[in-house]
Amino acid sequence: MIKVRKSEERGHAEHGWLNTYHTFSFASYYDPDFNGFRSLRVINEDRVAPGKGFGTHPHADMEIISYVIDGALEHKDSAGNGTIIRKGEIQRMSAGTGVTHSEQNHSSTDEVHFLQIWLLPEAKGLKPGYDQLEYASGCNSNELCLIASHDNKKGSITVHQDVNIYSCNMKRGEECLYSVPIDRHQWIQVVNGNLSVNGTELATSDGCAVSEESLLEIESKSECEFLLFDLA
Repeated sequence: MIKVRKSEERGHAEHGWLNTYHTFSFASYYDPDFNGFRSLRVINEDRVAPGKGFGTHPHADMEIISYVIDGALEHKDSAGNGTIIRKGEIQRMSAGTGVTHSEQNHSSTDEVHFLQIWLLPEAKGLKPGYDQLEYASGCNSNELCLIASHDNKKGSITVHQDVNIYSCNMKRGEECLYSVPIDRHQWIQVVNGNLSVNGTELATSDGCAVSEESLLEIESKSECEFLLFDLA
């Protein structure tokens, strides 16, 4: 069973410095049909103007992942972490018992475009933590490249939830197969390009929830990039 979330049907807010689209219910936007999927709670596609960003604000009991599509994102938090995240890198912040952080566009001239992803943690009250990984240099075209997992598999970044997150870049006409583990569910988020999942067509910024499928046949209709979340 595949349930499509079209990009144009997402929630949208324009704040001048921030242009954001919400795949799931977020802040004042509510959609009862897309109120998260399994432990996945937020996929926001954010475009932040040069020199602008999110001021210092708090989080608790959430696994927060930043996936940069273009540009550079500057992160600072109350644990003393201060880093720059660029395309080909992934960042995870475990809010746990409580943390404050800020996210700013590192550039004064170019927009930063990224996905902000939230997952429920496996338990409340975890110790706050931070990690960042450059993954792109170790990934091949048409490969489901594991970039985050519960147990640091294949050197991926650790997430405190039963999830495997894959990034994949495909050239036009390529096919990628994913054998679905028993009792698992998937969310596919298209970063850019056009592809099909078991015959279901998806375009840039579309997503889909997948349940009760034993095999995913992902075919690229153009050069494309997508994320695959494998969830309990």
